This record gives sequence, structure tokens and C-alpha cells, in this order.
Amino acid sequence: MQKNYDHKLYEEEIIKKWDESGAFKAKVGVAKKPYTIVLPPPNASGKMHTGNVLMIAIEDILIRWHRMKGETALWIPGTDHAGTETQITFERELKKQGKSRFNFNREDFYKEVWTFVQGNKLLVEAQIRRMGASVDWSRNKFTLDEDVVSLVCKTFEKLNNDGLVYRGDYMVNYCPNCGTTYADIEIDHIERTDPLYYIKYGPFVLATVRPETKFGDTAVAVNPADSRYKEWIGKEIEVEGLSGKFKLKVIGDEFVDPEFGTGVVKVTPAHDPNDYEMGKRHGLATIKVIGLNGKLTEVAGKYAGLSVFTARKQVVEDLMAKGLIEKVDEKYSHTVSVCKAGHDVEPTILPNWFIKIDSLRKPALDAVKEGKVKIYPKWRSLTYVRWMENMHDWAISRQNIWGIRIPAWYNSKANQDLMVSFINSQGAVVKGQISNLLKDYPLVDIKSGLQTLIAPAGANYEISIKEPGEDYLQETDTFDTWFSSGQWPLATLGYPDSEDFKYFYPTSVLETGWEILSKWVSRMMMLGIYLTGTPPFKDVYLHGIVRALDGRKMSKSLENIINPEEYIKEFGVDALRMGLVAGTANGKDFAFPRDRVIGYKKFANKLWNVARFIEPITPKPNSVDNEDDQKILDELNEVIKKVNLYLEKFRFAEVAELIYEFIWHRFADIYIERVKNRKEEAAGTLRHVLMNCLKLFHPFMPFVTEAIWQEIFPEQGMLVSQRWPE
Repeated sequence: MQKNYDHKLYEEEIIKKWDESGAFKAKVGVAKKPYTIVLPPPNASGKMHTGNVLMIAIEDILIRWHRMKGETALWIPGTDHAGTETQITFERELKKQGKSRFNFNREDFYKEVWTFVQGNKLLVEAQIRRMGASVDWSRNKFTLDEDVVSLVCKTFEKLNNDGLVYRGDYMVNYCPNCGTTYADIEIDHIERTDPLYYIKYGPFVLATVRPETKFGDTAVAVNPADSRYKEWIGKEIEVEGLSGKFKLKVIGDEFVDPEFGTGVVKVTPAHDPNDYEMGKRHGLATIKVIGLNGKLTEVAGKYAGLSVFTARKQVVEDLMAKGLIEKVDEKYSHTVSVCKAGHDVEPTILPNWFIKIDSLRKPALDAVKEGKVKIYPKWRSLTYVRWMENMHDWAISRQNIWGIRIPAWYNSKANQDLMVSFINSQGAVVKGQISNLLKDYPLVDIKSGLQTLIAPAGANYEISIKEPGEDYLQETDTFDTWFSSGQWPLATLGYPDSEDFKYFYPTSVLETGWEILSKWVSRMMMLGIYLTGTPPFKDVYLHGIVRALDGRKMSKSLENIINPEEYIKEFGVDALRMGLVAGTANGKDFAFPRDRVIGYKKFANKLWNVARFIEPITPKPNSVDNEDDQKILDELNEVIKKVNLYLEKFRFAEVAELIYEFIWHRFADIYIERVKNRKEEAAGTLRHVLMNCLKLFHPFMPFVTEAIWQEIFPEQGMLVSQRWPE
């Protein structure tokens, strides 16, 4: 054996040997009790991050442990098309070339993104392999594989047939820059300082940060318990506007905070979620002031066509000129909703596809409450329960091109008010109502160059995997990524008829970050039970988020993103994996544990040196164990018991600490030092303890343990295929 362990000399070669051995391929029916994990698919939009590394490390620990216990252990790899996020990433690349998605028809744009993603997908798969993940590559999946797309569309068709799908106007989080909607759990909330304008509204003065939306006001509201304004409730007031006087009704609503501003607020149901709900309670009209392009509509008069911020500036100047602004708080701090790309989100009423979730939610909620599915750490189950109990109907449509297109069709003759955008044969973008466009263009040309289609909420449609007829145009919205990935356990196992599905479903554990408990785990629970009657997994383990060295969230703007490849190069895969695993405890977030990574590189070398000491020792015939030998064997047996107990409870950090302490201190520092003068007599015990330590630590540090095993016990075959110590 070499003097020191050099990970660079061993890792690639060991990966190759593992692949050649076929040890990671699981066979149906070879054991009574299979153990199954589906890898939460990393996004194919770019390189993996430290959170992905932690996820892979934890899941590899579980799968190697169960495989060594003699179970049929299947770990299915895959990658996610990551609809919105990938499209944003790709459009940034297009922008560098002076292009945008509007330069392409749907089909050509999709092909461009597909090519982009395939390159990144190969990169991500190489990173998964590099991490030593013992996945079964023969079952590798991508969320846009043909069979996955087919399953997702058939599920939607079934939901529709069961009366659980509807279209409706609804207030959604819309980003004019990205051109798509976002679910509440997909947007970020940031603190920002903006001017707060105190504007005269008839007899009142009210405060708002959005004076440009005043053209959509349909009421003013006060709290019914506010004695200052109680007498005004139900009355009509006259307001001086920018283009003359208009009248508004005063309503009383408990939502209004008497402490905000003056206690009077303007109500703009089309552009604020709280106002929207107030509008529904009081039967108010909705007047759309801001269009999907992020510019003011014709109801804004001379401000029509201006962007939101330009219009705001102009409106404020004109209000000032008319003496309608009483004062301005220039440093008003408030919470703003932004999309993944950092753009302001515009609350907008849009026709969307929805799934009714009441009948889906109850069995998914009961499964956790009744203990059929256990969530670890236990305190995270409260988050799941609260989310499920308060969940609204699920808006599943996104205005993206990249993704699984919704299999809905509109008859162009029966729905003459469809709004369509397409690229004609001369390469020009043409927009308009379908009834008008068909006067100048054949439908086949519109289909071939189609970009977007917007149908009114009440439009007639058909749900069909295949085109119903030549007069039909397909919906251009795509499914929310969480709708497709919500069927991941089923898609990876070939639901409903494959042998894999019959044998490996439900899976054993779903391991992922706690931040997607609501976004993903809840969706998988609902759809899995809906389609099969059984929850898709028995346990859920939620790890914490890996933060930057200073404990803050990693972000490009803070320049604190940690590149796992740099740590792998310097310290090795084992050290990075172990540092992260040892850093996580009870599912809580933690700062990237650089010192632990360095420490586990030293530990790998310590283990190597222990093996170097033992390797050349020739056992003395007829040796008898003495008190020291028996003590270390007893301690080893106790460690094995605790390791099994801790792993059953997903207490990975405690296992790491336990084995580290035993090998470094009890075995190396104490026992080996005590037997150096009788090492030939103790050779059997030394080799037995080393052999079992390598097995115990193999799921955690697979490379150094496999390398040592091949040096010391080559006649036994590969460590990856050994039985777990009893």
C-alpha cells in the first residue's frame, strides 16, 4: 500500500469497477423485501449544487446499507426538465445573442432548448456518477421521456373524466418579463423600500405604493370597526381623478388594517390578491389596468402603453400637478413578490387550468395523520399538515414553451374569440383574434407557426392525447413542473403494468430537502394515492438546506456559491460527502462545513494508515484472544447495534460521529497502540475489526473503504457486494 491515500488515484478506477460488476442493478423478485428509492431528479438546466451532493450522499448511504443487508435495493436515477427555470436560463443565453423566444415558433424554440438541455443533462449524470452514487443506470429516466409524457397526459385526462379539471379566471402570480404564471410557493418575497403616496380620494386621503393602478379602482374600503369611517360605509363618494371626476362606493371589510396609512385603502380587484378577495366578497367589478406585456391598457387613457414604472412616475407627476398628493413617505419598507429571475410579479386575473384538490387532499392528509407515511424529522410533519389543510385548488398551467404541453384542444370555428400569436411564412409575428386571422391565413399556417394561444375561461375545449380534428388548435400552456414530477415514483417504475411497478411500488423512502415538502412531496402523495390507492412511499426524510460558509443563503449576487467540484478535486468525494452528512442534524439548515470536509480527508488517511499497519502482519498460529481483544470486539458489536438503530431512524450525523470515534480513538489510538508489541497474536482481531469497520463505513465513504478492501481482502471480491456485519 502507498504511504498515503490519494483519492485522485482511486476514485475513477473504482467507479469503473463498480459499473462493470453490475452490483447496482436490481432484479425483480430475487428477494422478498425490496428496498426502493427514486432519486429526486436534479434540474437539467445546469450543474449540481451542494444540496444535490448532500441528497446523493444520504440516499447512497441508505441504498448501500440495505443492499449489503441482502435486500433487493433499487435506486433509480433521473433528471428533471425543470420547465420555467430551464426556460429562464436558456433565454438568458439567447439574450446574449440578441435574441428572445419571440424570434421562434413553438416547435423551433422547443428544439433549441432540447439541445441545450441534453448537454446539461449529460453533465449532471456525469456528476451523479462522479459522486459514487450506486444508482441503476439501466433504469435512468428524464421527465420528458416519451413514456413519462404519456403518463402525465393520461393522468390529466383521467382527472378531467373524473370531473376534477376546470378552467377559470383566477388571480395568479404573473411575470410579464418571463411571460408565465407562478404558484404561490414558487415565488420569492423580498423586502424593498419604495415611496408610499398619500393621495386625496374625495373626503379621504389614502396611502398606496401603486398609484398607476388607480384606473382599476372599483371601491374604497375601511375596517367596519374603525369609528373614524363607520358612517361612510355603504355610501358613494366623488373622487377627483386625472381625467375628471368619478364615483366609488365605500365598503367595510375586516381585512383593512386601521393602522396602515390613514385606515382607508383603494380596492383594485384586478391587480391585488387581497383586493381580489374583497372584490369577490362585495361583488365588485374587475377592471384590468396592466396587460400581459406589463404595460398599461387602454383604460388608463393617455398612460396606455407605458410600462408599470414609467406610468407610475408619470401618474405621480400629474397627481402632484393637480394637488392630489398630500405627502410622500420616501422610505416605506414593504414586502415585494418576485419571480425566480428576480422580476416583480404582477397579480393578474387570467384563464388557467385548475385541479380540484379537495378529494385528492383528504387521503394524502390522512396517510400522514394515521402514520401510514412517516415524516422525519417528526416536527416537519406539522408543516405538511398545515399546508395540506390550507391548500387551494391547484393552478397547473404555465405559459412556457419548454415542458409538457397540455393535451387540450379548441375548435377554431366554435371558439372564434381565441387570441393567437404566430409567425407567418415571411417570419413576421402576427397577432389577433382567430376569426379575423382566418380571413387572411389558412389554419395550417397558423398551426405551423403558432407561438401562443389565449382562450377565454369559458371556451369550449376537448381533452385528448391525439388531435380531435383538423379544425382544432392545441393549448399552448404547459403543465406546472410539479404536476409532472408529482408522478415521478410512478413514471420511474413504469406504472401501471410493468414488472418493476408491481414489485418495487410503493417505494421505501423519499429523501429530499425540506423546502420542497409543500411543492413536491404533497403533490406526489395526492397523485400517487389517486392513481394507485397507495401512498408512493412509506417514509419521508427531509434534510436541511446547505448554506454558505457564513450561514447565509447561497446566491450569485452575494458571490458566496460553493462549487462542489472544487472540493472534490482538493479533498475527494468521500470527504465532501461525509462533511455534509456529518453537518446535517434533525433536518435543520446548516452552514457549509468546510472544516469537517478537511477533517474527513484526514480521517480517510487515518483509516488508510490503520490498514497499512495491519496489512503486512502475519498471524501467529493458535493465537488466543486476551482481555484487550475481547474488549474491542465487544465495543465493535455495540457500535454495529447502534449504527443499525440510528440508520433506521435516519440519524446519519450520529452514525458518522459514532464510527469516526470508534475507528480513530477506540481502535487506532487505544487498541492498536496496546497490541503493537503482540500484533502477530492480535492479527486475527485486527483484521476482523478492520473488515467490519470498512463494511460499516462503506455506505458513508465508499471510495477509501473499497480501495482499502481491495488492498487487504482482494480474495473476498468487492466490498460493495459484501454482507453487512451482524
